[in-house]
Amino acid sequence: MTDTATHTLGVKQHGQGHPDHLQEDVALLKSHKLKPHPTIPRATKPILICVLDGWGESEYHDKFNAIHAAETPAMDELRASAPGRWRLIKAHGTAVGLPSDADMGNSEVGHNALGAGQIVDQGAKCVDRSLETGEVWSGEGWRAIQDSARAGTLHLIGLLSDGGVHSRYDQLQLLMEGAVRQGVRRIRLHALSDGRDVGENTAVKWVTKAQGDIDRWNSEHGIDIRIASGGGRMHVTMDRYESDWAVVKAGYYAHVLGEAPNTYTSAIDAVTDLKRNNEVSDQWVDPWVVVDDGGKPVGAVQDGDAVVTFNFRADRMVEISKALEYEEFDHFDRKRWPKIKFAGIMQYDGELKLPSIYLVPPPLIERASEQYLVGSGVRIFACSESQKIGHVTFFWNGNRSGYLDKNLEEFVEIKSDQGISFDKKPEMKAAKIAERVKEAILSGKYDVIRCNFPNSDMVGHTGKLKATVISCAAADRGVKVLLDAVEEVGGSFLVTADHGNAEEMVKRNKDGSPKYTDGEPEVLTSHTLNPVPIAIGGPGLPKNIRFREDLPGAGLTNVTATYINMLGFEAPDFYEPSLITTDKP
Repeated sequence: MTDTATHTLGVKQHGQGHPDHLQEDVALLKSHKLKPHPTIPRATKPILICVLDGWGESEYHDKFNAIHAAETPAMDELRASAPGRWRLIKAHGTAVGLPSDADMGNSEVGHNALGAGQIVDQGAKCVDRSLETGEVWSGEGWRAIQDSARAGTLHLIGLLSDGGVHSRYDQLQLLMEGAVRQGVRRIRLHALSDGRDVGENTAVKWVTKAQGDIDRWNSEHGIDIRIASGGGRMHVTMDRYESDWAVVKAGYYAHVLGEAPNTYTSAIDAVTDLKRNNEVSDQWVDPWVVVDDGGKPVGAVQDGDAVVTFNFRADRMVEISKALEYEEFDHFDRKRWPKIKFAGIMQYDGELKLPSIYLVPPPLIERASEQYLVGSGVRIFACSESQKIGHVTFFWNGNRSGYLDKNLEEFVEIKSDQGISFDKKPEMKAAKIAERVKEAILSGKYDVIRCNFPNSDMVGHTGKLKATVISCAAADRGVKVLLDAVEEVGGSFLVTADHGNAEEMVKRNKDGSPKYTDGEPEVLTSHTLNPVPIAIGGPGLPKNIRFREDLPGAGLTNVTATYINMLGFEAPDFYEPSLITTDKP
């Protein structure tokens, strides 16, 4: 299907005040049910869908490939013993709705694709289009905050890099330049350093770049733009799934109150000093605030100001959005909650309608697989730990939180460890996830059981090779537990991943050799552009099913029709084609 056809059938662009999702879903569930597959019988035993987060396939099989270096007998056996039932698929770029094939996939995009079956323009592309066309400035969101932005100060909070996973610097440039054209005269940038989606020692470069552009704009337009505060993304502001509210508190105090343990008279000095000659990774830089010669913060948020969070990816903006928007709030003492106009570049949670004001309308993915499965009476169980539970529920279900039908769905969250870096306990909660999902498989209560093992992604982001190797082995042990349970009940399985990460732990030269600086390999903490594996099997899968050979460019969206077929249903005709066929080899 073309993107246009996909959008027409499956995706709705909506603005402020869009109808409640669940009301639409109830009507949809009554009128859309899956048809029986003509050659694959209805599955009578459970189907496991297992996602290994951050588990890509690299051409480099050396010690810097944590997946290759780890003991992974379960995944190794799937690769070796399943001819026609193991292959690679794309998990990045245009195959999953990102602007270009130079854009790395991520967990949100990946799980959207796995659940939707359609190539949907993702957040970055929506923001690109809105900024490039100028639509952002005529939308309801900007109109709601423009008076405050013009009369007071416009505060911009987000990740300062070109990583393309949470934000991009070129979008921030367009946002600031456009705001100036819209009559904004005073802007304060609250810049979080990256170190995960880009090199871990690039923060000084990005702050210097931003400061140069700001100096030029101030000179050319006679305006007042300053970098006001910041800190590392894993230490300041960008927590997710309520794993550690202290991270959000540190950001709120720095950005809103102008309070931090570290104050400087320039942002460049702040980041340079706190990096400690690169002993500290960008992502763990302490919170900092810029002050004037009298020691007063230059960018504390005041009554009447406007605040915009410019990250387009949702997960790590939800908590700071709650702190900025909710009058009733008890996660930490805000000390002061200024009366502001707050907007996100996009809406980060459609069910919570958070933020209530947003500059770029997000896509609501209609006719996602969960709607069809529930409408067809399929019983569903989903499980992961806190770090990824939203991925097998909210993102999988077309950006909907909650249940479509509590009688048919059960979602179980295993609480993640809090307050420690993931490399300190790289096994994370893989064993507990495996235990709970095994229980669901053996119970006979569910037709589809899906889960996510976060280890290789979350630990891979720390850049710690030894810990990442341990994390991959832990995830593989979890897979083994689940495959054994599937075997025991006579079910079937689909094992895949959402994007790459752990398979490339260092930067490489053009010839594939690792890059070294001062005798040490240059650490890579970001996602990758690599494909990911997919394997199917189990005693419940008909023996004549195999992967098709005519879909060399297939991606994660093709997986959706695949598991629908495995259940014994035809997939909707506007979904990307299934990967499987019942033709004889």
